[in-house]
Amino acid sequence: MPTTHLLEIRPTLPERLARLEDLAGNLYYSWSRPVRDLFDAIDTTTWNDCEGNPVRFLQLVPQSRLDAAAGDAAFLATFDAVVRAFDDYLSDPRPGALSDTIGADRTVAYFCAEFGFHESLPIYSGGLGILAADHCKAASDLGLPLVGMGLLYRQGYFQQWIDADGNQHARFEDLDFGHLPIHPVSTDAGPLKVSVELPGRSVWLQLWEARVGRVSVYLLDADQPENRPEDREITHRLYGGGRRTRIEQEILLGVGGVRALRALGIAPDAWHLNEGHAAFAILERVGELAEGGVPFDTALNTVAAGTLFTTHTPVPAGHDVFPPELVDEYWQAQLPRLGIGREQLHALGHDPAHDGGNFNMTALALRGSRQHNGVSRLHGQVAARLSQGFWPEVPAEENPITSVTNGVHVETFLNHDLTRLFDASREDWREHLHESGIARLVEQVAEDTLWSMHLSAKAHLLADIRARLTRQADRFGQSHVRLKQKCRVIDRPPEDILVIGFARRFATYKRADLLFADPDRLARIIEDSPRPVVFVFAGKAHPADEPGQALLREVSRLANEPRFRGHVLLLEGYDMGLARRLVGGCDIWLNTPEHPKEASGTSGQKAGMNGALNLSVADGWWAEGHSHGAGVANGWSIQPCSGCRERDREEAADLLDLLETEVIPLFDRRDARGVPVEWLGWLRHAIATIMPRFNAARMVRDYAVNHYRPAIDAGRRLAADDHRLSRELVDFRETLERHWGNVEARLLGDPPEALSSGDRLVLDVEVHSPGIDPAHLRCEVVLISGDGTPRVRIGERLNDAGEGGEVARHRVTLSEELSGEVRYRLRVVPTHEALVHPYEPGRMRWL
Repeated sequence: MPTTHLLEIRPTLPERLARLEDLAGNLYYSWSRPVRDLFDAIDTTTWNDCEGNPVRFLQLVPQSRLDAAAGDAAFLATFDAVVRAFDDYLSDPRPGALSDTIGADRTVAYFCAEFGFHESLPIYSGGLGILAADHCKAASDLGLPLVGMGLLYRQGYFQQWIDADGNQHARFEDLDFGHLPIHPVSTDAGPLKVSVELPGRSVWLQLWEARVGRVSVYLLDADQPENRPEDREITHRLYGGGRRTRIEQEILLGVGGVRALRALGIAPDAWHLNEGHAAFAILERVGELAEGGVPFDTALNTVAAGTLFTTHTPVPAGHDVFPPELVDEYWQAQLPRLGIGREQLHALGHDPAHDGGNFNMTALALRGSRQHNGVSRLHGQVAARLSQGFWPEVPAEENPITSVTNGVHVETFLNHDLTRLFDASREDWREHLHESGIARLVEQVAEDTLWSMHLSAKAHLLADIRARLTRQADRFGQSHVRLKQKCRVIDRPPEDILVIGFARRFATYKRADLLFADPDRLARIIEDSPRPVVFVFAGKAHPADEPGQALLREVSRLANEPRFRGHVLLLEGYDMGLARRLVGGCDIWLNTPEHPKEASGTSGQKAGMNGALNLSVADGWWAEGHSHGAGVANGWSIQPCSGCRERDREEAADLLDLLETEVIPLFDRRDARGVPVEWLGWLRHAIATIMPRFNAARMVRDYAVNHYRPAIDAGRRLAADDHRLSRELVDFRETLERHWGNVEARLLGDPPEALSSGDRLVLDVEVHSPGIDPAHLRCEVVLISGDGTPRVRIGERLNDAGEGGEVARHRVTLSEELSGEVRYRLRVVPTHEALVHPYEPGRMRWL
């Protein structure tokens, strides 16, 4: 057979259109529709063939199309306006820039194993990466000085196709980095590289930069000629390989990420570890200080004070763990640099509550940080309970783990029609997303306008679904008749079809099959519905997750049953492009996780701000996001049946009850014009309640105010004066370790059983603390409210210490208005000016 050669003829960009390269080289295009529309206007066919990748578009677009655009006055006017908007965005932070919040010339480093900016940069697997990208986008919007750090995967995550039997096939293909919106970082000497020591060798990493508006995200690439063949493959696949590959990836991310920032001349003031994958960055930063003569424990205090750790995992099994012998193999040579032994290293990764004998990356992240948070209010509570062993005497609700509920980048996921509507209603709406008043954008819109916009988005979605099903059928070799049967529902007018979307990672706890727990009843509901109902499923299971792949096969099998054919559709190739279509055009967003295993879940937020109504188990963000009032709501909640023997069956029955008695009837009710006025009231309420509360601008503001600024202040404070406070804190902890068990406290006198309204309650407590300075102890009274929420009041230490300074009297006075029965408890806690959180030592002595 003769050899076939491929020749790629690339066009020359006309000088008048030279700025197209700047637009293509900044991921600003991933949320700027005017930029994407500009490329589309040059040549729609090439734009679609490139799947929205402007870098590849400029390499493949015909020269004639560029020349025509360069001579088109109307196009050039649009082009100039888009470029001006881009330049203005880069040069002028929006009002209320967060650089003022965290302090002048301060920088936050944000580490994550994946970033999901856009399908044109496929180095993400799902929610964690998209959340990380949204964080960076919002930081850019808000003028927050933030730099991202991640890995550049040669094959990214896998591409998915599903065969006629529902079997998932994972396809891995090398990415050509020259086709991606990234740039190699170079110096006068050539590409900028850093090295990381692995057992018996060094691994070199090249730095690449992804520009995300004003923010730079740096990506580390081990596929370098200096490295051994097996080391070049470390960064080939996201979440690929076994434990050895995983620990190598996490060392490269954590250690290599710190070294990359140093090579770039960037000195972060706060460090944010988004999940535990990057926790080895803690050891690298401690090692830097230890090399300068700072003792390990002192260095760890200083490093931890400036570090925030965000956990996204609500179950112990979800945390990364490594066998201790594997950790020894990779870290033994670094122990002299750190100034610690093997046992001390293992202790850093010890999880006291879930000890499987492994090194736990979450444990390392918790010990190496002083700011910790979950990603929804409910998840914060779950994470606090899971981690209670780290602060054993502190009630879970008071330990240092807090929460920042996830939000989504609105401009990335808001559909085209709503974006245009908001632009016409209020030019500066993007600057006010975190304000509740932004809800007025949709509250004043006429019903007909809302309905026509929603139908437009749904029509685009249905057309995209049909095209995807056609491609799948062509590959299966399925007949035209079979394809027609599959599309018989979505080919109906969009105003008649109730479209229910379920799109997310196919993991067993997400229960994609809960809808089918009673398939006969579901079939009857579909058959009896006055308007056709279609369920659209999409999502990937990890290639090593056989139970997740079994769920895909089961959904495929059911979709092919005659009674469900056309009403249940399974789409392959789930990525951000399909996700935007689905959240922008579905009527209902279905989510059925096993409570409380959904840390947050953001797909429902994206759907809700586009007007979809959520039908979800009350887990993750939806536990706080469900809003309902007189005759209107933003969706429906399925209450968890955690104590039920047949939990899935009970919750599935509730799901079908809601579908049959509330969801379908609400969609079916129309006025004389055929408009579902009541449904539109709910749609309006969904946008008005979800968009202002669950957007990334609000989320990043919360991080800046509640975590970044405190971490910056604490880190600088503990590092000052040659780490004076960090050194004192080491001594303080050692003192507590030796003497805390000897602390005794007693209430002086009998507390009154009743008081008259307006009287003050005065409680005196004597504390005996041999070996501990009384100045480092305080007395607290905890008032327990009716809902169980504690309110803490701090007492004052009186100047009557005795017995060699080991006894002190404390007085707590409650002068506020109290009424009825008041429950209270007294306790003594250690205190020190170096503590970032008041209960950081994990010690409490209850009276």
